[in-house]
Amino acid sequence: MNTLFCKYLTKHKLASNILAKMTSIHAANITEIHDIPMNVLIRPFIPEVDEKKVSSLMKSLSDPLDAVNVPPIDVLWITGEQGGNYYYSFGGCHRYTAAKRLNLPTIKAKLVKSTINDLRCYLGSSTPHLK
Repeated sequence: MNTLFCKYLTKHKLASNILAKMTSIHAANITEIHDIPMNVLIRPFIPEVDEKKVSSLMKSLSDPLDAVNVPPIDVLWITGEQGGNYYYSFGGCHRYTAAKRLNLPTIKAKLVKSTINDLRCYLGSSTPHLK
């Protein structure tokens, strides 16, 4: 969704309804959005990004009026065997990269409560032992 269109929707109070629907199948029923510290996110794969998209998102995230139009990323929240919390992020590569380049302390995210078996679907035999 381009920035101009988002500004148009915001003026017409439709943006929040449309952005609430812009989500993955995992987070479709999750409405709560959190500010997740960037330094707790685990991203096991190096993202391949389109620099134009990252630049556009950096511009949007730098403008408080525009930043509200950037959809949250999905974060898998996994509790380890001994109660440790682990936050894995696989999608949202452009949003994550833009936030990281801007040195933002947090990123908007939907927490998807998951299990180690869910994580194994992403990482296979490379799945770590989580404490």
